[in-house]
Amino acid sequence: MTIAQLTKALGEFTEERDWGQFHSPKNLAMALSVEAAEIVELFQWIKEEDSYRLTPDKLMDLKEEIGDVMIYLTNLASKFDIDPLEAAAEKLQINKKKYPAALVKGKSAKYTEYGGG
Repeated sequence: MTIAQLTKALGEFTEERDWGQFHSPKNLAMALSVEAAEIVELFQWIKEEDSYRLTPDKLMDLKEEIGDVMIYLTNLASKFDIDPLEAAAEKLQINKKKYPAALVKGKSAKYTEYGGG
């Protein structure tokens, strides 16, 4: 499914339920934050190394939460006619300039800490 197809399907889903009245940019952003926090919750209190090895049930929960994040993100982006894939591609180019591999390889510092960007 493409972003355009997902956007269309989400629009139809929302319209069938008359939920558009609740989907202001503010509400969608808040819902997106909540769903992202539910991803964080799945990893809360587990060891770093265990975060790579989820149980089948936890993996299914993660998949569902990623789906929720994608739905809210796509709905929010559609309010402003933003293609999330295009936005991500553009942001990747910006990040390549902010974080030149020669300066940051193996480091986790923010670009402002080493004079990048």
